Amino acid sequence: MKVLILTGKLAYPLVKKQAENSNVETIVHLVDNTQVAAFLTPSIIINDIKKNLDLKDIDLILTPGLMRKQTTEITKELKIPTFKGSTDAADLKTVLDSLEDLELSESKAADKLIEEKKRQQAFEYIQEYETNTKQIKKLLKKPNNIQVRNLPVGDDFPMRVLAEIANAPSLSKEELINKAKYFVESGADMIDIGMLAGEDNSDKIPDLIKTLRPIVGDRPLSIDTLSSKEIITAVKEGIDLVLSMDHGNCDKILPTLEKYQIPAVLLPTNYSEGFVPHTSTERIKSMKKLVKKTKNIPVICDLVLDPVNSSSIVESIYSYNDFHKEIKYPMFFGVGNVVELMDTDSVGVNALLAGISMEVGASILFTPEESSKTTGSIHELAIASRMMFLAKKRQSIPKDLGINLLVFKDKHKSYNIEENHKIPIEKAKESLKFKRDPEGSFKIQVMHGNNINESKITVTHFKKTKPTLTITGTYAKELYDEIIKRQLITRLDHAAYLGSELEKAEIALKLRKNYIQDFDLFQKPLQL
Repeated sequence: MKVLILTGKLAYPLVKKQAENSNVETIVHLVDNTQVAAFLTPSIIINDIKKNLDLKDIDLILTPGLMRKQTTEITKELKIPTFKGSTDAADLKTVLDSLEDLELSESKAADKLIEEKKRQQAFEYIQEYETNTKQIKKLLKKPNNIQVRNLPVGDDFPMRVLAEIANAPSLSKEELINKAKYFVESGADMIDIGMLAGEDNSDKIPDLIKTLRPIVGDRPLSIDTLSSKEIITAVKEGIDLVLSMDHGNCDKILPTLEKYQIPAVLLPTNYSEGFVPHTSTERIKSMKKLVKKTKNIPVICDLVLDPVNSSSIVESIYSYNDFHKEIKYPMFFGVGNVVELMDTDSVGVNALLAGISMEVGASILFTPEESSKTTGSIHELAIASRMMFLAKKRQSIPKDLGINLLVFKDKHKSYNIEENHKIPIEKAKESLKFKRDPEGSFKIQVMHGNNINESKITVTHFKKTKPTLTITGTYAKELYDEIIKRQLITRLDHAAYLGSELEKAEIALKLRKNYIQDFDLFQKPLQL
């Protein structure tokens, strides 16, 4: 196959280099002395090729991936299949080397297609694994796997994400439903009813379960409490999993759990007597004793993951690792213990903890989303769980899997091509003084809903001090297009300001960040 690659003047050296390093026979052509490849259009390409090239041996044409228009017109006019190449010239070699397996597009850039195909294959693999009934039945006979309601849990399955509705008895019915819906839509495999420590709210448990069951569907519903009365009430009301049993409440709740065959998460503690083991040896010894008492019910062992520098996160990870080498029971990893107690973005920490969890043999990743900095943790862990499952099955590192948790940074370094136009270069500086737009001003707010689909940006127009209209949307462009259409803005500096603020609001909406008009969206990097 011989491929004609079209590009502009600035990208030409890099495109040429990428093409030469590929396994495909190529011709790289600079179109009509165009500076920027993204500015090319089908008509410019057609005219240039007809004038300058012989297409006799060409089998395929690749245009720049950033070209705005589709390539249909080029294919029709030149009678040669024409598709979009990569958005970044640095990815061109990958595209060329994948041509035999890639179904190119006239409208989507080729590198985006590769990403989509990898992602689709990754999810299809997991879906096929999770729906193989015969295989699941066989795997559930192993001691390292159990079933919670209808959900297989254990070493041989993706780590399950358990989302806690913290302080559930104190929430209104509407708050409870909204929280559960949000967690389900975020990808939670299981939903936990977090009770209030030191209080007896057993009378509220029947209504809590009744309210949540239709929302969670067939997902397991658990209860988080050490109160024997609350646990027994929950079990009788149809709870699917108990968090938690320790040496302090074991004797009181075990008969009920055995009768109803409800799984329990085990803790190596005795909170009723103030006993909390700290060393790996102490945790494992205590957990073994509790495991012996609970032979007649399915159990999940929680060796307790400590926050960084509180006791010792390393010591607690050792305890998980060493215990699982000896006793192959499913294990419980309290990710929220670490993420909530560290001032850093949650996404990277969640991914790393999911990786550690997979290596030590844990089966459940547990977290609430109690602080703003941990918003999105359920979704992050749901993605991380799948990443680690694929890495485990492929016996690879969690890279190039088809799914990722790259949110704030890009995977590949972008190659910026220096432009030399031989024109004056001026350093930008603020110089315009504020002048009020005679058509009025705008107040911009970001309203975060229970999920991204319910979130919106609101822009209220004021004429003098009176509000005249509120416009809602989710994208900066649709909002400023509406404002321009209604002629609510007249000054160029005001329009530039509005565009800048709306773009900030859109980013805040997507990232579920707080937005305050006229203030920076992100903190400036610390100067050390």
